[in-house]
Amino acid sequence: MHVIFIAPDFPANQRQFVRALHAVGATVTGIGDVPPERIDGQLRGWLSGYEQVRSLGDEQALLETVRRVQARKWVDRLECTVEAHMLSTAKVRETLQIPGLSYKQVLLCRDKLLMKQFLREKGIACGKNTAVDSADDARRFCEEVGYPVILKPRDGAGAHDTTRIDNRQQLEDTIRRFGLDKARRFVTMEEFYSGHEGFYDTMTVNGKVVFEAVSHYYPNVLDAMRTRELSPYVITTNRVESPGYNELKDFGLRVIKALELTTTPTHMEWFFGNRGLWFGEIGARPPGVRFWDLYCISNEMDLYKEWARGICWGAYEGRPTRHYSAALISLRPDRDGRIRAYEGLDEVQRRVGNCLAEVHLPPVGSPTAEVGAGYMAHAWMHVKHPDYDELKNILDYIGRTVKVRAG
Repeated sequence: MHVIFIAPDFPANQRQFVRALHAVGATVTGIGDVPPERIDGQLRGWLSGYEQVRSLGDEQALLETVRRVQARKWVDRLECTVEAHMLSTAKVRETLQIPGLSYKQVLLCRDKLLMKQFLREKGIACGKNTAVDSADDARRFCEEVGYPVILKPRDGAGAHDTTRIDNRQQLEDTIRRFGLDKARRFVTMEEFYSGHEGFYDTMTVNGKVVFEAVSHYYPNVLDAMRTRELSPYVITTNRVESPGYNELKDFGLRVIKALELTTTPTHMEWFFGNRGLWFGEIGARPPGVRFWDLYCISNEMDLYKEWARGICWGAYEGRPTRHYSAALISLRPDRDGRIRAYEGLDEVQRRVGNCLAEVHLPPVGSPTAEVGAGYMAHAWMHVKHPDYDELKNILDYIGRTVKVRAG
């Protein structure tokens, strides 16, 4: 089994996919945009070869590189797990008739407008949305559905550049900020759905869900990205078998079947409120912010290896223990500038140190990141506990106790 893997070195956990492919017996060729000398010895040991392209977004360059690899050795799979590179990878895969996700499937999982229009036609509950190319388009949509609304890039990942608009003044400010009054832009607007937010992740092999995880945001993502006063966290629960999640799992399975996904990870955002359960969006990829690492911790298994086994051999052997609920908590500096000091770490270590799986603290003197840069752009901790409710208490305690001072 020969697998070409896109971007083996970045982000940092990309190497785990390469490690896993190597571990299940695959021959792995990496394609990336960094020079070969930047590939470290450990990663090089898992690769049988490495090819550099000037840009992973350059479809023609990627096509030529894959063809060059094919000329040397038959290619069974061409795999990509980074959202930004998935469309170009799918186009190359389809052109060269390599098995895997089709271009249409990836497009429907990338383009928010097409995604929700397609799923609404399949009877999946989604909010109203529309393409917005101008200021007048934006104003018309707000008049139709009312406030609040959400504006986001059609092909964006996560909450990057996602903006909530609550009134006419905010709409006009957003129009100016995005330049919609000056040029055509590639964005969508959709009605805002009020409710609790989370995500449902799966690994499917030959169309069957073989692994699933349910996670919750505290608070919801847009609220988490607005202020430094919060230490937001995301929990993956070990109560996945609870009957309360049956509707969500059935809902997710309907989305997977509608998109005809076969062997792939999925990451599906959802909302639950007074209008019931609504679909947010889906990616045919693992979640970001290293959340698979938390799945490995909470289930005492190697999910990366199970992904590789499914990709290469159409098999799955994992047995999740559901022993722990696990979480990522983001610890924001109290202001912009440079980190001056950390407070409360010793107390947290004394009281709940046995629950800390991994701790990341940018060195004193490091520049702070903007609030909306993401959960892992700041100091963060991976935390675990067998009881979901107790884990929530621990995370609230950490958020109150640990202070990141900047100036």
